[in-house]
Amino acid sequence: MDQLDKKYYRIADVSEILGLPASTLRYWEKEFGSLHPKRNMGGRRLYTPTDIEQLRVIKFLIKEKGLTIEGAREHLRSSRRNVDKVHAAISRLTGIRSRIVLLIDALDDRQRQIRKERLQARDK
Repeated sequence: MDQLDKKYYRIADVSEILGLPASTLRYWEKEFGSLHPKRNMGGRRLYTPTDIEQLRVIKFLIKEKGLTIEGAREHLRSSRRNVDKVHAAISRLTGIRSRIVLLIDALDDRQRQIRKERLQARDK
C-alpha cells in the first residue's frame, strides 16, 4: 500500500496512484453510491485516503477479479453486512474479556489474601 500522508488528493493524483484514467474514477463515483469525494470551492474533487482505499477495493473487484459493476456493488454491500457482524462480535468479545479480567483480578486478590492469612497463621 502506498503511504497516503496527505488529507486530500486531487483526481490527477488518485489517477496516478491507482493507475486508472480520471474518467474511470468519475464513472465509478456515479456507479458506487458510497464513494463521495469532497469538492472544493471550484468544484474539484478532493479524495481522502479512505476514498482511495475504497477505490482500490473497487479496482481489485472489477479489474483483477473480473466482476461487473453490479457484481462489485453486491460484493461491497455484502462485505458491509459482514463488517457489521464482525463489529458486533468484537464488541461482545470485548465485554466478555473485560469481565474475565475482573474475575482474574478478583481471584488474584483472593489468592494474595489467602497467602497473607497463611503467613500470619504460621508466624503465630
